[in-house]
Amino acid sequence: MPYEPDDYLSRHFQTSGIDLSGKVAELASLVVPPASPNLPLYQEMLTTVVRMAQADRNRWDAKIMLQTLREMELAFSALEQFKRRRKVTVFGSARTPTDHPTYRLARELGQTLARLDLMVITGAGGGIMAAAHEGAGLENSLGFNITLPFEQGANATVHGSGNLLSFHFFFLRKLFFVKEADALVLCPGGFGTLDEALEVLTLVQTGKSPLVPIVLLDEPGSNYWEEALRYIREQLLERHYILPSDMHLMRVAHSAEEAGQEIARFYRNFHSTRWLKGSFLIRMNHPLNAAALKTLDKEFADLCLSGGYSQKDHSEAESDEPEFCELTRLAFHFNARDHGRLRELVDFINLPQNWAQNG
Repeated sequence: MPYEPDDYLSRHFQTSGIDLSGKVAELASLVVPPASPNLPLYQEMLTTVVRMAQADRNRWDAKIMLQTLREMELAFSALEQFKRRRKVTVFGSARTPTDHPTYRLARELGQTLARLDLMVITGAGGGIMAAAHEGAGLENSLGFNITLPFEQGANATVHGSGNLLSFHFFFLRKLFFVKEADALVLCPGGFGTLDEALEVLTLVQTGKSPLVPIVLLDEPGSNYWEEALRYIREQLLERHYILPSDMHLMRVAHSAEEAGQEIARFYRNFHSTRWLKGSFLIRMNHPLNAAALKTLDKEFADLCLSGGYSQKDHSEAESDEPEFCELTRLAFHFNARDHGRLRELVDFINLPQNWAQNG
């Protein structure tokens, strides 16, 4: 959703006759490039820190704030060099032995994703994480390690490289697992893997994370994910705790190639999304033909709060993202609720027969 400033943070405040708002604005103007549209955001960040200093919070709170800001800035800086590449976060058990079929499958997955020019993100540990990185190779791997009181070594592929980031807080590490992911692949695992699966599904279902393909990968003949989905259908869906369309948010695959092609199909026409002045925009590599637009108005009317679907070119209001100016936009007033149905819409626009001939 669009950014909305916090009135509490942005209100004027003074201490001992010093205009702190003015000092914050002055400091920001000294370091932020003059044409940056982010100037108000940086002022809000500085104001937040000043307010905390003004209240003189306890030392633990201050250290959490410091460590959080420091880790986020370092991560943003380190990941800047990889921002033009699509990435796939792979989850799975760190306890999977090297001779296990799922280990071999994860290694094949890494190879497949690298062949598709996709980077592989893992927690940088052993088991499934090591296998996926081993298959992808260092140039196509990113590791998000967690710093623990006891020794936590990274796997051989990313150890000691610039492709390894270390986090002190689990919640920040989780944030970047999802923030950087253009797709997620979950292999069988324990509590941690199931936690990641449910968290990712919750974030996408509620619109807190952009829609991305979520692939549940299992070895042929295994029923790990089938049993998990059976539980979800019988205990969640049948009790009406989730919508029927929520089941479309995830797909099961039984080979690395199948998982890779599922991700590739998702981005065949779909590029990305954003909100703009109350409209939801889907950026597409190819415009849709008239028949496809008519079908959208008929078959996916339930996703619109009002009106229907229209195609638009890049507008001046999107000047903050000039790199996407050549892409066609599918615009509509999305209800921001049914993201499972939104996934069905994405599948529809990805069908080549729905593209305009000159697209």
